[in-house]
Amino acid sequence: MSSPSGLLLVSKGMTFSGTSDARLDRQSGLSRLGSDTFDVLVIGGGITGSGVALDAAARGLSTALVERDDFASGTSSKSSKLIHGGLRYLQQGDIRLVYEALRERKRLHRNASHLVHVLPFMIPILSKNSVVSKKIARALGSAMWMYDLTGGWRIGKLHKRLSADEAFAHIPTMSRERFSSAYLYYDAEADDARLCIAVLRTAVQHGAVLANACSVVAIATDPDGIKMVTLVDKYTGDRIVARARVVVNASGVWADDVRELDEGVHPHTLRPAKGVHLTVSWDKVRNDIAVVIPVPGDKRSLFVIPWVSNGDGTYKYTYIGTTDTDFKGPVDDPQCTKDDIDYVLRALNAAVNTEVTQADVTAVWSGLRPLVQTSTGQTIKGRTADLSRRHRVTTSTTGVVTVTGGKLTTYREMAQDTVDAVVEVLGSRRRCTTQRLSLRGSGRFSPTKNASDLVRHVEGRYGSDAAQIYSLINSEPSLAEALIDGLPYVKAEAIFAVTHEMATSLDDVLSRRTRCRLFDRRATIAQAGDVAALIAPLLGWDATRINNETRAFIDDCAREEAAARVTEEEFINSVQ
Repeated sequence: MSSPSGLLLVSKGMTFSGTSDARLDRQSGLSRLGSDTFDVLVIGGGITGSGVALDAAARGLSTALVERDDFASGTSSKSSKLIHGGLRYLQQGDIRLVYEALRERKRLHRNASHLVHVLPFMIPILSKNSVVSKKIARALGSAMWMYDLTGGWRIGKLHKRLSADEAFAHIPTMSRERFSSAYLYYDAEADDARLCIAVLRTAVQHGAVLANACSVVAIATDPDGIKMVTLVDKYTGDRIVARARVVVNASGVWADDVRELDEGVHPHTLRPAKGVHLTVSWDKVRNDIAVVIPVPGDKRSLFVIPWVSNGDGTYKYTYIGTTDTDFKGPVDDPQCTKDDIDYVLRALNAAVNTEVTQADVTAVWSGLRPLVQTSTGQTIKGRTADLSRRHRVTTSTTGVVTVTGGKLTTYREMAQDTVDAVVEVLGSRRRCTTQRLSLRGSGRFSPTKNASDLVRHVEGRYGSDAAQIYSLINSEPSLAEALIDGLPYVKAEAIFAVTHEMATSLDDVLSRRTRCRLFDRRATIAQAGDVAALIAPLLGWDATRINNETRAFIDDCAREEAAARVTEEEFINSVQ
């Protein structure tokens, strides 16, 4: 069947599996949170908390999860979107971390093949100002073999050396004369927020109960040892007391705040590190693979990653990041400041010859890594880049299990370690089953040779759940129209975000269920009101609420634009 525009929607050559509903139902979740007693209540709907909920539910534990804002609204939607071992950790001597991350990369590539895609990376060896000087290029070759042997080979490809001409062909905006050679190696990438939703929908398939927009304001214990967690519904103000035998604190950079509710004292064990990324038009860089570039005058490097394939070897965007700096401001509102943008553009313009300016930046995003500094809150001096990316699982004297640290790639292993601690508190012997557990949408399907751009786009986001998107379009062909002009998303995806993925606000749809805001902020602002009107009937919004949602989204984007015009110090002073 085709849409009026001729786009192929579903064909006899396409087969789907795993298309049972698994919708995220907030009202049902709130009802059960107020009535049931759970084995486990997870606080935090980022990738770590989502992984914990799936692991616990898959072990047969009755499981609930609550999130203060939206799923993945913190760090889990603002990462570099890489599923990787971390070559620099190998260079720092943390072989165990790299081995574990590469093992988890392989598992994710298998368990979520529709979301996790192999991505080639190139490290240029330049005549000067290189990430790697010619003098130590041979040592890097040894490191590359170490990366492959540590687990890089699991992705099915090994590194190789490129000639100067081969390297230049991958990023022709760099000067050919600067190239000496390059190394090519392989990691993977994934839409971080999309991955989080897939994990949560899989958890629901295993019986988990979820609710977003639900704040935790108190944690207590009744005489029988049951945890009583007081929740406040963001939209109604209603209070709900959820009951669980064990509480898991997986709230990222807010973990110490949740611990204070349980322990009565703020432990100060985390040191937030800010990482920012910029999006620019692909024509300004023209890289067809990811490239690692040096930061002049610093020991760091940045990733330059092509984004949104046109299907012909070209792309719509390139994003550049990430920084790694101490953040002293409020963790609820990290912003990308002028200092951050200047830092990234200075590095980019030292590499390419197209003179990219702030006017060329179409979007930015800024997230905080919850790096673990000490178990006692003792301050550690030095750069955040030197702090461990390992995770830590602790259990309080009252039985609240807290997981902190870690990275996107290793979320499943973090969840396994956390639920191991949970079952110890429960006195259970249930073992982890997620090592080979396929995530929602990973069922195989094969598009025909003549598959349209729409089919390729939807396949890369929904996998076997693409059938549900096509069903919406088949019932209403206008839903195949662009959600935001010039961007790859269609209106059916916004509808699906509300009906199946618990999107409750305009920002949920435009920033996380789709990545419109991260592609092109101004284009998204221009049609934000249209999107609000599209989803309003599903959410029961009247004209006033449509206007309020649109205004809130535009105001949030305006704050983002304003932050880009001031220094980091000026921004911090303005919000304190």
